[in-house]
Amino acid sequence: MALKLAKPYRRHPFPLDEQLRAKFCFLTKRKKSIEAMAPKKRLQGVDDKLQKLLDANMDEAPARRRAREAFKEIQLGIDHILFKTPTEGLKIEESYEVNSRGLEIFCKSWLPEASRPKAIVCYCHGYGDTCTFFFEGIARKLASYGYGVFAMDYPGFGLSEGLHCHIPSFDILVDDVIEHYSNVKENPEFHTLPSFLFGQSLGGAIALKVHLKQPGAWNGAILVAPMCKIADDMVPPWALTQILIGVAKFLPTKKISSTKEPGRGSI
Repeated sequence: MALKLAKPYRRHPFPLDEQLRAKFCFLTKRKKSIEAMAPKKRLQGVDDKLQKLLDANMDEAPARRRAREAFKEIQLGIDHILFKTPTEGLKIEESYEVNSRGLEIFCKSWLPEASRPKAIVCYCHGYGDTCTFFFEGIARKLASYGYGVFAMDYPGFGLSEGLHCHIPSFDILVDDVIEHYSNVKENPEFHTLPSFLFGQSLGGAIALKVHLKQPGAWNGAILVAPMCKIADDMVPPWALTQILIGVAKFLPTKKISSTKEPGRGSI
C-alpha cells in the first residue's frame, strides 16, 4: 500500500540523504560543543549520587545504560499522563540483539496479554531520543487497544551501542531499522498481521525512507511532526554544506562551535 502525501516535497538542490548528512553533522557538532561549554543543570529531587551519573560523559552506551537504570524509579513517579498509563493486561519485554553490523541494539515490545494483536506498529524515534521515555505511555495505550508495538533505539541512541547521537550514514541507519523490523515481521506470530510505521521528528524521515525502500511491505504510516524539510534559515549556505559533507568524511565527530542554538526552529 503506497503512502499518499497531501503535498509534494519541495525539491532540494541535492539529495535528501546528503542534506540530512550535512544537517546532522552540523547540528551534532554544534550540540556537543554547546553542551561541553554549558554548565551542568541540577534536576530537582535528584540526589548527589544520581546527579553524578547524569553528569557523566554519555558518549558510549554503558554510561547511558547506568543512567537509565538509576533514573527508572524517578521516571515512574513523574506526574505526567504518559507515565501514568497502566500496564495491566500488557506483556512488556526489553532485550538486546546484535545486528548484522555487530552492534548491540536495545529493543522493546508492548503486546496485549489476553489476545493476538490485530496489527503491529513499529516505532522510529526522534533525534537524541530513545524508545524508553515519552513513547512508553503511547506504546502502552496502543497495546491496550489490541496492537502489538515494537521499538528500537538506533545505533548510538538511547541504550544501543555506538557514539551518542552520531549518524555516520543516514542510509545505513535506515537499513538498520529495516533489518530490525523485518526480523520482527518475519516472526510466525506476526507475519500475517497488518504492519504500520510510527515515526516522530527524525523518525518521521526514517519512516518515509523505510517505506520508499519497502513500498509493498507496509500497510501505512503514522507521522508525528516528521522531519520532511529543514527550515530555510537553518540550512547552511551551499558552499558551507559542501565543505561540511567533505569534512564529515574525515572528521565525523569533530566538535565545532556556533552562536545559534541547534534545537530551536531548525526543522
